[in-house]
Amino acid sequence: MKVNKFKYIILSCIGSFLLFSCNSLDQEPTDKYTDATFWQSAENAESIVNMAYSQMYGAGKLWNDEGLSDNVIEGRDNNDGRMIRNGLADPSLGRFASEWKWAYEGIKTSHKYLENVDKVPKMSASLKEQRKAEIRFIRAFIYFRLVNFYGDVPFFTSDISLSDASTISRTSKATVLKFIHDELDDIVQYLPARNSSFSAENNGRITKGAALAFQARAYLYESNWAKVEECTNKLINEQATYGTYGLFKNYENLFHTENKYNEEVILDYGYTTSYRIWSEMYSRVPMSVGAFLNSCAPTQELVDDYLTVKGLSIDKDASYKENEPYKDRDPRLTYTIVYDGYKWTKPDGTVVTIETKSGANSADAWQGTNSNRSITGYYIRKYFDPESTNSESSYNQHNNIIMFRYADVLLMYAEAMFEQNKMSQTVWNETIKPIRTRAGFSGDALNYPSALSTDEMRELIHRERRCELALEGLRYYDIVRWKEGTKYLNGVVRGAKFANNNTAYITLDTRKFNENKDYLWSVPRSQIQLNPNLKPNNPGYAN
Repeated sequence: MKVNKFKYIILSCIGSFLLFSCNSLDQEPTDKYTDATFWQSAENAESIVNMAYSQMYGAGKLWNDEGLSDNVIEGRDNNDGRMIRNGLADPSLGRFASEWKWAYEGIKTSHKYLENVDKVPKMSASLKEQRKAEIRFIRAFIYFRLVNFYGDVPFFTSDISLSDASTISRTSKATVLKFIHDELDDIVQYLPARNSSFSAENNGRITKGAALAFQARAYLYESNWAKVEECTNKLINEQATYGTYGLFKNYENLFHTENKYNEEVILDYGYTTSYRIWSEMYSRVPMSVGAFLNSCAPTQELVDDYLTVKGLSIDKDASYKENEPYKDRDPRLTYTIVYDGYKWTKPDGTVVTIETKSGANSADAWQGTNSNRSITGYYIRKYFDPESTNSESSYNQHNNIIMFRYADVLLMYAEAMFEQNKMSQTVWNETIKPIRTRAGFSGDALNYPSALSTDEMRELIHRERRCELALEGLRYYDIVRWKEGTKYLNGVVRGAKFANNNTAYITLDTRKFNENKDYLWSVPRSQIQLNPNLKPNNPGYAN
C-alpha cells in the first residue's frame, strides 16, 4: 500500500485500561469531527484502514522477534528480550504488557472500521468488501500473534464496552485459531490477485496470495501438514487464481528499496521517504561506517549453521579451516552477517574492509562485553540498504519489511511434504534446489540428498529455513512450533573466536529455557489486577 495516498489522523484517547489505549472513536472529538460526521468521508475511512495497516507489524516488531531467538543477542543492557531468554522474566515485565496493549489497540481499530464503514456514502460496494477483507486479515494477524505469545486470550469479534473488558475471560487458543482459519478462507474472494491486471495502486495491500500465505503459516504452526501442503500448493501451482510469484533473482538485493514489491514479495510492511522510515540499523551495523552503538549482534550459533559451498555442515566438510572460518561458505552468510574481513559497501559506493578481531586497529574490533561495540564480534548486514539510507549518521531507511515471501512458501511446502513422507527428487527440485541456486550454490550442494536419514533430512530442512530466513523475525516461532526450546534456547551464547587474544570463543549469557513454562508468555500482571477473570495465568507464572 502506498502510504502517501492516505492521511494520518489523530484520535483522542479514552485513557489507559485493560485492552485499549489511544484508538477509541467513542468520545466526542474536540475539533472537526463527530463520530457521526467522520464516517461521511471515504477519505476518512481510508485513513482508518491506513492506521490499521500501521498497527499490524513493522521493523520494531521484526527486530524484537529476532531478539527472542538464538540468531542474535540483544547485548546493550538487561532488556526485556534478554530477560526472557535468560529465564528472568516475571508477569510484571514491560514487554509482556506492551505487546498485549499494542495488539488490542489494533483489534479495536479493526472493529471500529468494520462497524462503521457501511455508513460511508459514495464508496462502491466492491471497494468496501475489499477493505473489510483487508481489515479482517489484519485483525486475524494480530490475534495470531496474541495466541502464539499468550495461548488463551480474550477474544471478541466486535467492539466491547468498558465493563465487558473488565470481566471478559480468556478464550482457548484452538477456538481463536479456528476463527483465523475461517476468516482467511472467507476473505480470499474479496481480495485482488497479483496478476496481469493488478494495479500498482494495490502495491503493499493484502491480496489473495497474502491470505493464502498467512493461512499456510497458521497451519504450519499447528503442524497441520496436509493443510500446509494444500495452501502452498495453490500458491505454487494455481497462480492464475492466487497471484503470480517467484524467487527474485538476487538474494542480497531482495531487501533493497529499489526492488520493493518484486515478484517474491507476497506482503510487506511499507515505508516511504516522506512519511515513514525506520532507523534500527544505527545500532546494528559496524561502528566504523556510522553506527552509534551496537544493541543487537548475530551469534556464533547462527554463523555456524551456514553450510560450506559443498552443501556440508562445517563439522562434516574436511576442507573447512577454522582459521579461515568464512571462506567458501553459503553466500547467504555474507549477505546477512558482517564478520572479520568483510567488504562493506558504503552509501557512496566505496568499499571498506571491516575488522572485528580483538586487537585490530578498528572502531569495530571486539573489546569485551561492556563495550558499545558488538559483544559477539559480528554485525548485521541483511536489510541494510545503501540506497535507502539517508546518511551514515542516522541510518534512517525506507525499504519495506517483508512479512511473507515466496521462498518461505517453498520451504513450508518442502517441510510439509517431508513430514508426510512425501519428500522426493521432484519436491527437492521444486523447492530447496531453486532456493540454493538463487543463493549462489552449485554442484553437489544442489543434488537431492537421498541417502540422508529421516532425522538428517529434517535437520537439513530446518537449517535451510534458518539460513534463508535469518533476521526476518521467524526463527523464534519455528523453535516454538518444533518444541525445540531446550535445544536452541538453553545454554551459553557464543560470539566469534576473539577471546583470549583470538584463541577462544566469546562466551556470553547462559540462557535458560523451561519446557514447562517458556513456550508461552505471562498474561501481564497489570491486566490480571484489572480483570481477575484472566486467571489462571500461564504455567510457571504467578497470578
